Amino acid sequence: MASPTPENQTATAPTRQEQRLRMSYEEYLAWADEDTHAEWVNGEVIVYMPPKIQHQRVVRFLLQLLSLFTQFYRSGEVLVAPTEMRAIPDGPAREPDLLFIAQEHLDRCTEARVSGPADLIVEVVSDDSVSRERSDKFYEYQAAGVREYWIIDPRPGYERADFYVLDTRGRYQPVPIDPDGRYYSTVLAGFWFEVEWVLSATLPDVLQALAQIVGPEQLLAQIALQTPQP
Repeated sequence: MASPTPENQTATAPTRQEQRLRMSYEEYLAWADEDTHAEWVNGEVIVYMPPKIQHQRVVRFLLQLLSLFTQFYRSGEVLVAPTEMRAIPDGPAREPDLLFIAQEHLDRCTEARVSGPADLIVEVVSDDSVSRERSDKFYEYQAAGVREYWIIDPRPGYERADFYVLDTRGRYQPVPIDPDGRYYSTVLAGFWFEVEWVLSATLPDVLQALAQIVGPEQLLAQIALQTPQP
């Protein structure tokens, strides 16, 4: 399921046309509002087509799962698009589908954006984003020092998931899925998930998935700890 390099591409579905506008970063900030899903790259704003329903289902599932896990263990913060991340000063302004910022790096979260690299980024592939996620963003996130990068492709007929972590030279290396079909995060200690969860047409219940990850008794204990007492 994992590919050794981002260049190993399968055939892609026809893409819908995105809109591109030439403007400076300052003009982009003045032009965009909180609901705009666009990225600024090298003097050009890329306005994306609305994602399909399955894309949003996968993003929502992972957002809920990661958010609950990080909340229980106070390991950091999970943010969702459209949240601007400018990983490198004067570099592209991206809006990853999901970002995890570790507790020790929460000072990178300003009121307006994430200034600096997230520790973990998840991109869910759409018809118009295949090369962008697997090439442009792959090398940008690697250069910026994003420690872990997931590329999830849930599109019917193209289902695959690829996971990368930075090595000691600052280059992404693919991380294989274990024999049980699980991926274990290197950045988010103790977090794993079954890859088929995000590649299936029907996603599992979030709380049931979380109970498998942390254990039912631990989940109940964490819920009890965070429930206000009368």
